[in-house]
Amino acid sequence: MVLFRQRRVFVGVAAIVFGGAVLYALVGTTYKAELKILVRRGRAEAPVSAGVNAPLDLTRMVITEEELNSEVELLRDEEVLRKVVEQTGVGRKDWLAWLRTGETQGEQVERAVRRLARTLKAGPVKKTNLIAVSYAAADPQIAAKVLRTIANVYLEKHTQVHRPSGELRFYEQQTAESRRQLEAAQRKLLQFANGNGVVAAAQQRDLALQKLSEIDASARQTQIEVAATRQRVAELENQLAQLPERTVTQKRTADNPELLKALKASLLDLEFKRTELLTKYEPNHRLVKQIEEQIAQARKAIAAEYLSPVRDETTDKNPQYEWAKSELERSRVELKALEAREEATILEEAACRGLSEKFGEAAVTQDDLLNSARAAEEIYLLYLKKQEEARMNDALDERGIVNVAIAEEPVTPALPVSSTAVILAVGLIASGVAGAGAAFAADYVSPAFRNPDDVAAYLNAPVLASLPEARPGRLSA
Repeated sequence: MVLFRQRRVFVGVAAIVFGGAVLYALVGTTYKAELKILVRRGRAEAPVSAGVNAPLDLTRMVITEEELNSEVELLRDEEVLRKVVEQTGVGRKDWLAWLRTGETQGEQVERAVRRLARTLKAGPVKKTNLIAVSYAAADPQIAAKVLRTIANVYLEKHTQVHRPSGELRFYEQQTAESRRQLEAAQRKLLQFANGNGVVAAAQQRDLALQKLSEIDASARQTQIEVAATRQRVAELENQLAQLPERTVTQKRTADNPELLKALKASLLDLEFKRTELLTKYEPNHRLVKQIEEQIAQARKAIAAEYLSPVRDETTDKNPQYEWAKSELERSRVELKALEAREEATILEEAACRGLSEKFGEAAVTQDDLLNSARAAEEIYLLYLKKQEEARMNDALDERGIVNVAIAEEPVTPALPVSSTAVILAVGLIASGVAGAGAAFAADYVSPAFRNPDDVAAYLNAPVLASLPEARPGRLSA
């Protein structure tokens, strides 16, 4: 009854809604292109450190939600959208463009960027590392072109953000500078070696110290030998002073027969004379006494000759004296040689000590220069390795080997988002629902009484009579 009473409202509203659906099916069909981007961890880059082989950071291999959202925001970045608008020209003109005749190109681009930001849909797919991007347009070619341009511009922006430019150039400059420092350090080391006449100062110092130790031991041994030789010379001189030059080699003892014979003959003559004198004189006579005395002397002489026989001794050179003398001469010669050797050893020790001190000072300076050259070489090799890594990374990034990849390329859609039949069916249903709603609403707000029951209910009084509405050709209740 409500639809019957408000049939004009129902038909009018339904016709308007269905007409709009028909108009949308004819001129408002849209085509949606889709793009999917895969976010991955990608290759692990070596950190910039002083070590030649820096360890890779493999602790974070899972893509977090924050990283996905960061890539979505980077995809919807105003700079990215601006480049897309400038390259494709999408959204720069609309139905109301004729009203904005004085609008500048910058304003048109800014308006198109805002419109593109509203129509572009981008978001992460749940429980995946994918980002889904979609764009709908009346022309399928434009929808696919916009997404292709977005993909290219986004990859460039991603590379620019995650790998700032200038890294390779920085490493090239540092490599050249470190090479100059290495050459300067090597040049100083060579000049020092040529100027001081050293090749390996530390080894030469060690050799000089070893030789100095040997010379010192030899000098101490020479001093001991000199002292021992001097003591030996003194002992030999003392022994020579005590030893005789010659020694008796043979002794012979024998009586002197001739002397005994003469003494005995003389004794016999004296006895004869004493006998003769005794015949002439008394025993006490002086001549007899003289003869007796001479006899006593002769007897004493004979007795003495028997007591002291003739000795024959043979002497020769003393061998001990001769040995001591020869040893003394030899020891004196050895002493002079040892003293000369001692003086030469002292001079050589002084020269070797000065040489070791010179090499010691040179070793300290050379070690400093070697450490500087070695440090410069390590720095140069480090920067050279980092330069090569930066060059390889740039080459890989130029070929798209980054931590994002296009998982699904945008293609030109062949079918619209919704078909015409579906749109008309939805429009028919929507027109019926809208007409019925409008009819019920109009009936609800209408102030007229529709039947006697409404009058009775509103006035709280019985209705005595009612007259039908007179309409030609129609029946009314």
